[in-house]
Amino acid sequence: MTTRLGLGLPQMRQFSIGEDVPAVARAAEDIGYDSLWVFERALFPEPATQGLYGIDGLPWPDQYRSVAEPLVTLTLAAAATERAELGTSVLVAPLHLPFQLARALASLDAASGGRVLAGLGTGWSLDEYAAAGVRPFEERGAVLDEIIDVCRAVWGPDPVAHDGPLTKIAPAVVGPKPARPIPILLAAGNRRSWRRLVDGADGWLPVAMGGARVADQWRQLRELAEERGRTEPIRTVLRVNAEFRRAGYEGADRRPFQGGVDQIVQDLVEYAEVGLEEILLDLQGTARDAAELTDVAAEVFEKARAAGV
Repeated sequence: MTTRLGLGLPQMRQFSIGEDVPAVARAAEDIGYDSLWVFERALFPEPATQGLYGIDGLPWPDQYRSVAEPLVTLTLAAAATERAELGTSVLVAPLHLPFQLARALASLDAASGGRVLAGLGTGWSLDEYAAAGVRPFEERGAVLDEIIDVCRAVWGPDPVAHDGPLTKIAPAVVGPKPARPIPILLAAGNRRSWRRLVDGADGWLPVAMGGARVADQWRQLRELAEERGRTEPIRTVLRVNAEFRRAGYEGADRRPFQGGVDQIVQDLVEYAEVGLEEILLDLQGTARDAAELTDVAAEVFEKARAAGV
């Protein structure tokens, strides 16, 4: 079966958001990409009080100094396209108030004709949690649980009602409704978060971390789903953060998805063999501008399909 391919939209500071997002979105749809994706990075602490991913001493990449708001970016893409799905990988859900987030996603899905994929995670930045002011970082799991519950309620039939620690909705009519039930996908990397996914979500958003490791996690997740009696399929979208190098890069110390187009495609072939449904390729970090991003995305797509991905 052919692996679905998605493309990360241009959100970083080298791009003109108002011009480049619609242009890249239209081009990606014309090339054949099945989906368009955004990620969330709310701020860039300076000086850094916490390392990248919460790892002491690991610097934040310079590209994170300016990242466009994800749902605004997806709205621009929705208006410029007709077919491609519109996903978040990921939206740091606990940075958002549950009711407002549920309504924004529903409106976007209604406007786009039912193309939204709500990819949610809990994030890792203490500074982002402090700035958002919704709830403390230590409560992120509980907040995500309530956000999922509120979304299901708001997207469902009226009257909508919810009584939780963060959100209390007296019976009310809440619209617009999404065009169809919006799939909720979670960035889950351990057994506790896998249980949340198996019991209450529609899909999984792993990150490329080595083909064998992703395959092992996928096996464990399916086994857990069987243990807990889940019969619905789990949708899978693998995020790949690629570092395109114009001169290419070879050698034993080359990281996966680092190098020229041929090397990126070679790595895509390896990950496609894991058997996941879709691969999201984010090329924007090392692209100089929208033209280069589009050109590289087109070449990768063509060669990946020729290689059987």
